[in-house]
Amino acid sequence: MFTGKPEEFRGIYSLLLTPFKEDKSIDYDVYAQYVEWQASRGSHHLFSVCGSAEMTCLSIEERIKCAEIAVKHACGTEIVATANLEKTWQNQVEEVKRMEQTGVDGLVFVTRGVGDDDDQLVNYLSELAEYTTLPILLYEFPGFNPHCMSGEAYGKLVANGKFKGIKDTTCSLELIKEKIAVQGESAVLQANIPYLFDAYVAGARGVCATPTSCGANLFRKMYDEFFVEKDIQKARETYNEIILLDNCIDSGFNASAKYLVQLQGIPMSTVTRAGATLSPARKRSIESFHEYATQKGLL
Repeated sequence: MFTGKPEEFRGIYSLLLTPFKEDKSIDYDVYAQYVEWQASRGSHHLFSVCGSAEMTCLSIEERIKCAEIAVKHACGTEIVATANLEKTWQNQVEEVKRMEQTGVDGLVFVTRGVGDDDDQLVNYLSELAEYTTLPILLYEFPGFNPHCMSGEAYGKLVANGKFKGIKDTTCSLELIKEKIAVQGESAVLQANIPYLFDAYVAGARGVCATPTSCGANLFRKMYDEFFVEKDIQKARETYNEIILLDNCIDSGFNASAKYLVQLQGIPMSTVTRAGATLSPARKRSIESFHEYATQKGLL
């Protein structure tokens, strides 16, 4: 559980995919195995009910159950989960309360398509935060546009005291630097892999990105090299391997990530609700990367 120390909100936030059966119902047994596997890969935190989990394709009951299973099978690794996906304000308030009761360590709030209005966004998130006692992370979820938050708005939310970090999805080093400049004791987390190394150099304090769903140990390796060992050259070399992973799964995500997880021993199908599929050529590309990464001891 988070104790409130600033450094505890930093690090690797690994995204949790949602495994589906052929009929597109959730395979909760495989999900439990997958959560345990993810927890063993060295991440500081696990992110259930996220974009990579196809969270907008899940019912409120499914989202709550996934969070509960993640808590149960995380082996002590901290769990955060998105808690404001319902359409109406009152339903979001109830969702926040229910998600807190699952036992997660922190809640994630998405920007709900008002990222272009600082005052409305700050007021909305600050008011919703009154309904939980848990620490909150922010998420510029691209599913609700406009989703990107200004550095000024982020600074105001950090000053609130309840908001401990943000998953920045601007895909812009200039815009992530705006948030880093006002992050205080919070943790700006990079989601865009091409700028991951540069973001660390600029002052980002962690990562929350799609390839963590199937290659979290690489991210932990890079994090330790950069922040703990302070071996920047080694971190840069590991970053180059992460770029290969990112390119490997970029097309057809998240079916692509599910296939790479499957190749690593978790019996997860590549079925998605959001519609992603894999061509034979993409599957062969993923197999080739897996062969390479296994030979190099990367996965």
